[in-house]
Amino acid sequence: MKAKIKKALKIILPLALGVFLVWYSLSKVSLDELMVYVKKADYTWILLGMFLGLLSHLSRAYRWLFQLEPMGYKIKLGNSIMAVFATYLINYTIPRAGEVARASIITNYEGVPFEKGFGTIVAERIADMIVMLGIIIITLFLQFDFIYGFLVEKFDPTKIIIALVSLIFLVVLFTRYIKKSQSKIAVKIKTFVNGLIEGALSIFKMKKKWAFVFHTLFIWGMYLLMFYVTSFSIKELDGINAGAILIGFISASFSIAATNGGIGSYPLAIYAAFSIFGIAEEPSIAFGWIMWASQTLLIILFGGLSLIYLPIFNRRKTLKED
Repeated sequence: MKAKIKKALKIILPLALGVFLVWYSLSKVSLDELMVYVKKADYTWILLGMFLGLLSHLSRAYRWLFQLEPMGYKIKLGNSIMAVFATYLINYTIPRAGEVARASIITNYEGVPFEKGFGTIVAERIADMIVMLGIIIITLFLQFDFIYGFLVEKFDPTKIIIALVSLIFLVVLFTRYIKKSQSKIAVKIKTFVNGLIEGALSIFKMKKKWAFVFHTLFIWGMYLLMFYVTSFSIKELDGINAGAILIGFISASFSIAATNGGIGSYPLAIYAAFSIFGIAEEPSIAFGWIMWASQTLLIILFGGLSLIYLPIFNRRKTLKED
């Protein structure tokens, strides 16, 4: 009974949060004002942003082949592409269910054992997390003076130093405790961290490791470029600071984890980031909605077609088995 309640809450809570954030973000700017920005937007840049998003998804599907090949599985690129798009679409309904569906699709149509397929997905998420961490570090380095000045302006410098020292002390203390402790939670954390390290190192054991690294960087390069290019669609964001783009991108990326596909949270995350740079509320939220809606439309279109076409694409294999 408890397991059923937990499953239900995992589905209901992100959706409920998404609905609330949609209402809240629209309360910050009227629907009429939002539609003005939507109508005035330059759709050439929006379409270019969608194309760059499409390239990143295709690159992700191609990258997956490099992970499966060393295990002796040469899957069809078409199945990989459709599995990736199905993943994104399903994640809009049930968080993280898309990854399970992706591994299941390859199990059903290519005969890859589920645990092996899912393991490669976990490994690629680790690679993505490392790149994201790299983007955050680069942003902090490039925008250090601005970020430091902003924090000093908003908070007491002494409190910031005390907070940082306290945080470092707590991290060191927590790390030492986890290393020595044999409690169930500590063992789970150690297993998880060891898995992350092992997964990250396994990438460099691939035959085509540098091709994998190239595609990983290409995927995130397209994500960033897609975000930047789409900002050109709104005149009020002309000449936007590079720091605003980087911080806005990071904030928006994290918002996707908060609700299903960033429903409601995505525009607010961009507004929160842009407001640091003094960018007006209305164009910030309008850009957030345009950015989110264009990429969501891309996922709905290709994800829906993928789910429909998968059994047709693999009908010869199904007929042979029958």
